[in-house]
Amino acid sequence: MNAVVIATYNERENLVVLLPALFAAVPGARVFIVDDNSPDGTAKVPAELGLADAQAIVRTRQRGYGTAVRDGLLAAVEAGAERVVTMDADLSHDPADVPRMFAALENADLAIGSRYAGGVRVLNWGVRRLLLSLFANYYVRSILGFSSYDNTSGFRAFRGTLLRRMPLRRLKSNGYSFIVEVLELARRARAKVVEVPIIYSERREGQSKMSNAVIAESVAMPWRLRLSRLAARRR
Repeated sequence: MNAVVIATYNERENLVVLLPALFAAVPGARVFIVDDNSPDGTAKVPAELGLADAQAIVRTRQRGYGTAVRDGLLAAVEAGAERVVTMDADLSHDPADVPRMFAALENADLAIGSRYAGGVRVLNWGVRRLLLSLFANYYVRSILGFSSYDNTSGFRAFRGTLLRRMPLRRLKSNGYSFIVEVLELARRARAKVVEVPIIYSERREGQSKMSNAVIAESVAMPWRLRLSRLAARRR
């Protein structure tokens, strides 16, 4: 079974467009929408569209992108998924690219939908935001030594066998630092990682969930992971 995990908060307008396009691209997939009790009714969209293979998991006690994706991955694993894609709800990730992401797992454990492998492919970003993203990837790469170019992309495909080897319940990041944290867990699980070139487009509707707290967590996470590596070597 192929599965797709989408973390949402107030993404109703985007989800109405995304879900039909996603099922057209990957018929037979199961979609797990982890919604943090959005007041705009995001979680009701699958039922309103009559999509039986799209399951909304509504969280009322915990919030945040990182733990939402974690819970979605756990739900997909428990359902027996053999391949799982994580993607954003805001249409910045093209659902037409999902089959290529799944196909990349024929020769890898983890595939990253990469904006930067082989060049820059980003639409509708200003220079400041692009430079910030490029610096963030350089920052992560220089501290943790990852060989991949786009280590902050949330568009990823995982083999189910890899997810079952990873201690997913240990993932605690609330924000986008989760993306780096899960990549480190994959490295420790000796995963083979590849990059799939994609074109990234800025969100069409809604607002970014980035905050100062999320940024601070993202800055600290690579150093926490590096210190954790050093501590593990000393044991």
